[in-house]
Amino acid sequence: MGRRKKGNPVHGWVVIDKPVGVTSTQAVAIVKHVFEAQKAGHAGTLDPMATGVLAVALGEATKTVPYAMDAEKTYRFTASWGEARDSDDAEGKVIATSDKRPTRAEIEAILPAFTGALSQTPPVYSAVKVEGERAYDLAREGETVVLEPRLVLVRQVRLLDMPDPDHAEFEMHCGKGTYVRAWVRDLAMALGTYGHVSALRRSRIGAFRAEDATPLETLKGFMHSPAAFEHLRPLSTALDGIPALAVTGPDAVRLRSGNPILIRPAQFARITEGTSGDDLQGLTVFCSTGEGEPVALVTLEAGELRPFRVFNFGTG
Repeated sequence: MGRRKKGNPVHGWVVIDKPVGVTSTQAVAIVKHVFEAQKAGHAGTLDPMATGVLAVALGEATKTVPYAMDAEKTYRFTASWGEARDSDDAEGKVIATSDKRPTRAEIEAILPAFTGALSQTPPVYSAVKVEGERAYDLAREGETVVLEPRLVLVRQVRLLDMPDPDHAEFEMHCGKGTYVRAWVRDLAMALGTYGHVSALRRSRIGAFRAEDATPLETLKGFMHSPAAFEHLRPLSTALDGIPALAVTGPDAVRLRSGNPILIRPAQFARITEGTSGDDLQGLTVFCSTGEGEPVALVTLEAGELRPFRVFNFGTG
């Protein structure tokens, strides 16, 4: 007989507004404690100095974390000119200085070169793994960390304001794996100066938005209270944009057992509407019961829906 897991079988997403000075790991632990949940994770780390949207998955929602992490993100941030920091943000040590301050015209002229598909080397103080170790752990131990550049997507950047010659405020829409700190570092170098991020706020991850987020302190006030569940969102929230299909009771049983089901013509037409023929094989579909209870994530293969991620809502 298996050991009973500690906590309650709570399933869903909690979107918090993370304050400055709290790590993402600490924030997840607080949310898990508020709900007395058995299992928790998050979709994308925010540095301690950063604020904004941290999407926390509880229970079976942790199986949908990769979809939230793959979603586009929106950031608002401040670049400080004239200083390079070893962490590329205000928490690091100054390693170089410059008297050069870019003008609005210079910044706006160079932004197109920093939009689109970019080759970007992550900051040394980052969560990127090097031979199984986090880069920031190695850097803090004094080891020399060499990270390989990788391709990232910056969909759009806007220069919002220049409150003074030392600072510029931006808004960025970007894809998975983009480091704002690295972007500012590289932009400053291209402008003939040094720079780092002095303020950073994430306002969106896919369907999770800052205007719908709950301040972490507010959530802590609902510790072990039924009122906390008013802030729990459905597991499917992270699957925004994935075709959804309601399945019958017998089909739900088969899928939950890991078995494929045949797809009917009406179902096929419903989930493939708006897609081209090349997109159909391997198409991911979210299946739920007629009552809306999640069943499985499946792929469309050879006329069948084949489950690869099954949702189980047992008592643990």
